[in-house]
Amino acid sequence: MASASFDKTAKVWDAATAKEMFTFRGHNDTVRAVAFSPDSKTLASGAADGTLRLWDVATGKELRKIKAHTAWVTDVAFSPDGHWIATASNDDCSR
Repeated sequence: MASASFDKTAKVWDAATAKEMFTFRGHNDTVRAVAFSPDSKTLASGAADGTLRLWDVATGKELRKIKAHTAWVTDVAFSPDGHWIATASNDDCSR
């Protein structure tokens, strides 16, 4: 499972033990949304800094940073095939 946090991080947890596996650091503001890719190999995180970041769940390394919006990223979702990521924001900016 994954969590978003006011401390500017996203975390991945072992659902069976509730132990933290990785803390993903890189956002400059509150992380508002997280989503796993359909194959669970990538975590997407969206934050109040307007960025979408993609992380490798196995290593904890950042794969990509995208300046997605001019306001908070409030939600992220992968398409069922994992080829697309949708983001939501209140900035009236469609990407």
